Amino acid sequence: MTAKPGVLFDVDGTLVDTTYLHTVAWWEALRRFGHDVPMAEIHRGIGMGSDKIIDHLLGTDRDQDADPELTTAHDVLYGAWWERLRPLPGAADLLRACAGRGLAVVLASSAKEAELAILRKVINAEDALTAATSSSDAAQSKPAPDILQAALDQSDVDPHRCVFVGDAVWDVKAAAALDIPCIGLACGGTSAAELTEAGAITTYADPAALLRDLGQSPIAKLG
Repeated sequence: MTAKPGVLFDVDGTLVDTTYLHTVAWWEALRRFGHDVPMAEIHRGIGMGSDKIIDHLLGTDRDQDADPELTTAHDVLYGAWWERLRPLPGAADLLRACAGRGLAVVLASSAKEAELAILRKVINAEDALTAATSSSDAAQSKPAPDILQAALDQSDVDPHRCVFVGDAVWDVKAAAALDIPCIGLACGGTSAAELTEAGAITTYADPAALLRDLGQSPIAKLG
């Protein structure tokens, strides 16, 4: 099968407005286990998977036996918001516009499968998708590049003719590990300046802003 050009998309905080909900869920879960971590610190770690964020916030020199229970507490707390999740402005239209240019559109998510199903329903652009990944497709979450490699493998996207769209510094770092250019969106709460400093090739406020500039964006050069 011939590799094709495509766009890989992070989902949480990039296409669906979940970043601060994850922050609050981790904050409450951590407090239940005796860890008082400021929300600002938690927010800056969002984008990592649960296999990375707990170590990032609490360090590795600690008793890790309760980590599975802590992760479950986060998942339960966050799951209470599932039915109220909303897409970020322009999310579905952006995916369809990319597909309309003949590009493969791939969701490179490390969400668990049940959660990803909800996120896909919220985005409501199944007709535009070529493939989608979940946490079961990667040994490690971002900033490791595993989930992006899985997205490439599942979609036959040419790694030399693709870009990744994400909202977190960890997205930019994961893309850099595979030499994939990353477009940063500030709608997850990480500033354009921080995303640029991390290595994003350009930044936009949200999916709608990228859609408005699609013809002049790096995506336009992929076809």
